[in-house]
Amino acid sequence: LEEIVATAHGLGVKVAAHAHGADGINAALRAGVDSIDHGTFLDDESIRLFKQSGAYLVPTLMPGAKLPEAMIGNPIYSDVIRAKANAAAAAASENIGNAYRAGVNIAFGTDSAVTPHGRNAEEFALMVETGFSPSDAIVAATIGAANLLSQSNEIGTLEIGKQADIIATATSPLLDVTQLENVTAVVVDGKIVKSNK
Repeated sequence: LEEIVATAHGLGVKVAAHAHGADGINAALRAGVDSIDHGTFLDDESIRLFKQSGAYLVPTLMPGAKLPEAMIGNPIYSDVIRAKANAAAAAASENIGNAYRAGVNIAFGTDSAVTPHGRNAEEFALMVETGFSPSDAIVAATIGAANLLSQSNEIGTLEIGKQADIIATATSPLLDVTQLENVTAVVVDGKIVKSNK
């Protein structure tokens, strides 16, 4: 793991680890990865390592929340698998909430394709259910994601000289974060590309 990270960083490339279990999360963080996708079973040591390294957690709550309903009536999923999926979803909610409350860097992610594309905004409500404030969930999707991707000079905030890619909703997502699931206007590079007037 250390060699992978050293080689990637030597080439100027960040390293993301796909990790659910605490042992894998902690090993990857000790090796110096830049982010952990999922983090389902992260523990107190994981939180300490995240904070020590400044690595980002990219929680992907949608699969855990949506997969159990997709398993209903599907004979491929045994009772054991369904129980394991439900336990993982509950653990993710608790552990990711703990990481957020501890001040771990968070960047928005959805694991799309495990759940259908186009439903990505449903992750916001799941984050809020986990304990995020609506504003912090939005920050994870804007500033946090831009920082993780080393793109904060171009995106992530509304500033002169940055890309003018913005969305609008009918009412404030700070009052109801599910408004982000019903975008009324999209502006890309300063040009309106969608408007529900």
